[in-house]
Amino acid sequence: MQTKVRTIIVDDEPLARKGLAVRLGAFEEIELLQECKNGNEAVEAIRRLQPDLVFLDIQMPGLNGFQVIHQLEQSMSRLPLIIFVTAYDTYAIKAFEVHALDYVLKPVDEKRLTSTLEKVHQNMVQRQQGEQKDRLARLVAEFTGDDCEEILRRLSEGEPISQYPDILAIKDGNEITRVPVNEIQWIDAAGDYMCVHSKSGTHIMRRTMKELEQELDPRRFVRVHRSAIANIQFVSKLVSHVSGEYHLVLENDTELKVSRSHRDRVKSMINH
Repeated sequence: MQTKVRTIIVDDEPLARKGLAVRLGAFEEIELLQECKNGNEAVEAIRRLQPDLVFLDIQMPGLNGFQVIHQLEQSMSRLPLIIFVTAYDTYAIKAFEVHALDYVLKPVDEKRLTSTLEKVHQNMVQRQQGEQKDRLARLVAEFTGDDCEEILRRLSEGEPISQYPDILAIKDGNEITRVPVNEIQWIDAAGDYMCVHSKSGTHIMRRTMKELEQELDPRRFVRVHRSAIANIQFVSKLVSHVSGEYHLVLENDTELKVSRSHRDRVKSMINH
């Protein structure tokens, strides 16, 4: 969680603002950005400073606390956490109806304020974790083309983000080499063995071409021939010859023949 909670106090009573500011000064995580003396000043400051937390008086001349929330909802996609400050607990139900995190009664009691700030801390942690998941889901979606909501569901249920492995474990004698899948350039068959060509070199493994094809992400790997698979990320061009044959040319100038049965699929991936 971020170390500071950027905070604004809104109250038309100078003594109430001062008293709350003094009490908040005892909490190291609170960074007081501004004190506002009415609703209009609060709306301008909250839009401009984008605080994490607002202590908002309900009864004020001009805009009251509920009207401040209403105006902010019209112009902000993400509201700060709101703690209503009031002399009357009859406003409590209404405060929660407008999604306030909590409310405190004037004069603000130190024990009650501590409890409120614990709620603020928990809520901010949850918010940041949610935002981190959203960013991760968008990043993965951009890279894989998966649905963002489906990625968030997998994250919430503890499932792997992708059904395809990031690492290919290749056993060679007494050694097992972990080859990052995104570094594999192409794979071709040599009898009963597969030659996995990656940035780190060529690795030999005993698998069938069909098994490997099913294990690799089809949005990144394409079967170009009955005995070859290419990583589309490393393809520089598709070349047609006078004979009617097609060849994929990789960035390292390797040429792979494209069979007639796989030509349409290869062309489709090249064009995206």
